[in-house]
Amino acid sequence: MDQAGSMKRNMNTLPASERITVRRLPQRASYEEAAIQAILDAGLMAHVGLAVDGQPYVIPMVYGRLGRNLYLHGATVSRIARQLAQGIPVCFTVTLLDGLVMARSAFHHSMNYRSVVVLGTAALVTDEAEKTQALEAITDHVLRGRWAEVRPPNAQEMKATSVLRLPLEEASAKVRTGPPKDDEEDLALDCWAGVIPLRLVALPPEDAPELREGIRPPESILEYRRS
Repeated sequence: MDQAGSMKRNMNTLPASERITVRRLPQRASYEEAAIQAILDAGLMAHVGLAVDGQPYVIPMVYGRLGRNLYLHGATVSRIARQLAQGIPVCFTVTLLDGLVMARSAFHHSMNYRSVVVLGTAALVTDEAEKTQALEAITDHVLRGRWAEVRPPNAQEMKATSVLRLPLEEASAKVRTGPPKDDEEDLALDCWAGVIPLRLVALPPEDAPELREGIRPPESILEYRRS
């Protein structure tokens, strides 16, 4: 690890791990817990990788975070939920795309992004209180305060849902920002270079077809924004 990477491991970082250490462009890496949690909290969808009988799978999943624990949920009967509940190793990733980096050369085109990789073993949540808290965290991760606005899961729905806990212990973040980094000899080329910023934007809400007349969206819906 270079000096820049070493400087980013301090008393506020998650425990060091060789297999989670960023080796390609390590100056873009961060192991600070606050930076990792900020990216996770800003994301909406994770991709969870696991191998079942030698076959790799990468599954998009909604998630939530409570402290140093990530929570995933799925149907109890689903193969992926059953496999994860057995305690197999997983790779959990979240990526936020912030811009397209247009360089003067094809080689130096890139993207501005924030990403997190978490390695670990998921465990089935069996405590009912923790399971309820986890489902609330997942729901409110998508829309803050939504859990309090809707009907909570009933006993049958809770039984049909598996919740898995993934400790946020072995993780790293990687971030790219700024303009393209062209070679000096290319700076005089007659070619536009710069960044096309990107962001996720919420459009006006659309009523469900069965919505009773007169019910309007609450402020949490009308003011919904992604950071």
